[in-house]
Amino acid sequence: MTNNHKIHLIGVPGSPYTRKMLALLRFRHISHLVTWGQPLNILKKNNIEPPKPILLPVCLFEGDEGVIAKCDSTPIIRDLENDFTERSVIPSNPVLSFLNYLIEDFADEWVTKYMFHYRWHFKKDINNAGDWLPFLYGTNTDQETYSTLRDYIVDAQTSRLWVVGSNETTAPIIEASYLRILGILEKILAKQSFLFGDRPSSADFGIFGQLTQLVNVDPTSRALAEKQSMRTVAWVDLMEDLSGISDNTQWMKPESVQPILNDLLIEIGKTYVPAMLANAEAISANQDTWSNQICGSDWSQKTFPYQAKCLNWVREEFNRLNQEDQDLAVSLLKDTGCENLFKE
Repeated sequence: MTNNHKIHLIGVPGSPYTRKMLALLRFRHISHLVTWGQPLNILKKNNIEPPKPILLPVCLFEGDEGVIAKCDSTPIIRDLENDFTERSVIPSNPVLSFLNYLIEDFADEWVTKYMFHYRWHFKKDINNAGDWLPFLYGTNTDQETYSTLRDYIVDAQTSRLWVVGSNETTAPIIEASYLRILGILEKILAKQSFLFGDRPSSADFGIFGQLTQLVNVDPTSRALAEKQSMRTVAWVDLMEDLSGISDNTQWMKPESVQPILNDLLIEIGKTYVPAMLANAEAISANQDTWSNQICGSDWSQKTFPYQAKCLNWVREEFNRLNQEDQDLAVSLLKDTGCENLFKE
């Protein structure tokens, strides 16, 4: 099934996590095979046990007992770090590594709110996605099948806006955060090529994955990106394939974090952090929904058990640091709001 490639990736170009993983594999020079399509059908055809839940992309690995399917990008990236030593995407400094984990998690769990909201909230974007996405499963799809698939995708995705908390009340919060991130990236990229210096980290690939859709596909968010930060638009194009850049580049020093990344950490601290904490508290109290103030406005949505796990994983990354590195991390996060993650 893997055709002697180290990894077989199954997904579609309309999936931000598929694009995240594909660009990362290219940069790391890890041999891989890509199949565009619905993973479940391919797994069943080849008698491979699907992961639970099954999400895009699915990555197939050769194991001692056959092919193993996995689909959570963040732990997969860490597994690859253990298997392949060249062209690492995890900063070598432990504190930077922790901050990279936090920003990657923000990209996967908060920036994805922008992506899902802009694609399925506005009529123009809904029509654009509905017209485009069915063809990703086969450009030769007949018209009847295409129409059925289009209706199914639109109905399924618009009905799932609650998953990311997108509604009429939260829409202004999501849209304002997206605009701020574009402004923050504009400033960072004017100083250096990537978030942590002159080489890409997993956090870069996380943000890139979401922006492949926001900047390149969905018309409303694309227009905003072109207006706010053409530098970011160009960065997304460049991130697509970094296989040719040198590996002899440096990570930033910890003392550069505050002047370069402080605005990004503040954005995480005033949006994603209060959402994480409120969601985790609701999970602990067996509540179906949570509410909190985010950026001075009301936010309510259904609880999401996976994001409670994300909070625990971020804390585990912090707890792996020795005391000196923990103290440095806390000092770098001071007054950003991110320090609230570690308060009792």
